[in-house]
Amino acid sequence: MAKSAKTNAMRFLEAHGVAFTARTYACDAFVDGVTMAQKAQIPAERTFKTLVAVATAQRHVALAIPVAEALDLKKAAVAVGEKSLSLLPARELLAVTGYARGGCTVVGMKRQLVTAFDASALDFATIFLSGGRVGAFIEVDPRDIARVIGATFADLLLA
Repeated sequence: MAKSAKTNAMRFLEAHGVAFTARTYACDAFVDGVTMAQKAQIPAERTFKTLVAVATAQRHVALAIPVAEALDLKKAAVAVGEKSLSLLPARELLAVTGYARGGCTVVGMKRQLVTAFDASALDFATIFLSGGRVGAFIEVDPRDIARVIGATFADLLLA
């Protein structure tokens, strides 16, 4: 991959010795995670979206769940040790993470947020995450990312 094509997420993984495969696909703008997985020809069940939530005192947390699933905010709050969470408005995403909608990922943010993955990530040797911009994915072992960012795994999905 050309040096200029690397994103902060990819640089972060390289700097921490995490093996990954970068994939790109043609797209004009973000639509939704399932559509993006289809465009990239990757399995939706192994493709995880990053959601950012706000806890008390404006503490932000990152949550990674399968693109076709919905987040249970109560389960997520328990997983990150908070009483309650609300989703960060999309217009605030860039300021908080350094990533635009559709390109947000759990690594390489402006500052590392407390992060939890849905436990289903452990069902796979590798998962796909946004690569740090619309049109890019990274394929990586979820255990490797969890190790370098201190993420946890928990049931985060709406039943």
